[in-house]
Amino acid sequence: MLKNHHKILAAVLVAQIILSAVVFWPRASTAGQRAPLFPDLTAEDVTALTIEGAEGEPIELRKAAEGWVLPNADEFPAREEAVLGILEKLTSLTTGRLVTSNDVSHKRLQVAADDFARRIVFETGDGAKETVYIGSSPQYGSVHFRVGGQSEAYLTSELTIWDVKADVSGWIDTSYQNAAQADVTKMTLENANGTFVFEKEDGETWAMLEPSPTGEGQTLKQVEVNNVLRQAASQTMKMPLGTEERETYGMDEPSAVVTLETPDKTVTVQVGAKDADDESYVIKSSESDYYVRVAARSIASLVENGREAFLQEPTPQPESNGS
Repeated sequence: MLKNHHKILAAVLVAQIILSAVVFWPRASTAGQRAPLFPDLTAEDVTALTIEGAEGEPIELRKAAEGWVLPNADEFPAREEAVLGILEKLTSLTTGRLVTSNDVSHKRLQVAADDFARRIVFETGDGAKETVYIGSSPQYGSVHFRVGGQSEAYLTSELTIWDVKADVSGWIDTSYQNAAQADVTKMTLENANGTFVFEKEDGETWAMLEPSPTGEGQTLKQVEVNNVLRQAASQTMKMPLGTEERETYGMDEPSAVVTLETPDKTVTVQVGAKDADDESYVIKSSESDYYVRVAARSIASLVENGREAFLQEPTPQPESNGS
């Protein structure tokens, strides 16, 4: 009796698996034909784009007179090729590989209005809006998706979750500044540990002018001085904030200030407050109009270094045994 019961359970399990495969197996929507979901829309028609991940703040992009920008960051420029690339893929989506027409299946495919991997809203010049939900990926190189307001969900290999980045850095040039390090002849670092002034003696070797020359047997760590120079001269941002200074940026009492002097100009980099939630600092370079956020680890030496970080103590010599 027990053996027959096990057989019945096994048969039910197999039936469930087959049913799931039938329900979620992609199939041609209309006799194998692929009809465009947005037949009257092209990438050039879109004037605004909002991308939202399952977590985090939505990213807003808008077409301006000189190209695509981030309106919430005082129109910081976006990468035109990145925006147009995703718009080309979105406006080219078709009905070719239908997965389900059942609203109940939306959550399982992660294309529900309240459960999605990405929600994309794009707007045209006449104010019309379309929403596309990007969901789970059943296999490499493909993803489920659904157009807002429709029950049908489809599978496509023309678009992946990696194409729709949910962080600002995926839509901008993240290089904040890139000063010519070889041209810097003098550098001043100010932080909570004091003021440190370095100058090149022969065009290559650094010397510490302040707070005082190195002590007897001590040598200046050239690698560490160059590390500070590198962190001050070249930064990769996490996100731009805008051109207007805000009290929360902490620039009234900066965590560090670095001044780089070349024969042609002087560049100043201010490091503001740290955000403990995402381990980032606000910085502002005199070479840019924008305040930006950078990873804390990328400017750690500017904020943390004291005198001892720059000096190498002499190597102790073995004591003579008198023989």
